[in-house]
Amino acid sequence: MVRLQAEAGGIVTLAFHPPRAAADEGDYLAALDRIGVWPAPFALLAVLGDGQHLSAAGERTQALWFKATRAAMNRQCRALAIVRAHAGPRMAEVFGRLWSFPVLVTPDRAAGRIFLERYLP
Repeated sequence: MVRLQAEAGGIVTLAFHPPRAAADEGDYLAALDRIGVWPAPFALLAVLGDGQHLSAAGERTQALWFKATRAAMNRQCRALAIVRAHAGPRMAEVFGRLWSFPVLVTPDRAAGRIFLERYLP
């Protein structure tokens, strides 16, 4: 399941988690495209379920998205919280190198929201 939702306070939530559907990869990549052109400053809460993996083509498309949207993301995104049950410190390092804004990787959705709220007006 993929869901992209914007809240009035500036938090944008991207959820990609079970149950898995055939269209999920395409929906996830389309959601990334929308995030890459977000019209106002925001903080991103990415809720990524374990077991949600992209195909090799999807991984390439995602990597190209990271490169293509780096400047726009650095302008518009204030912080990123990745919520994933079994994410380790390596994930935080990798995502922290992609952008200039603060990144938190946590298994706790509430902790991710608290982190993001510090970076929004």
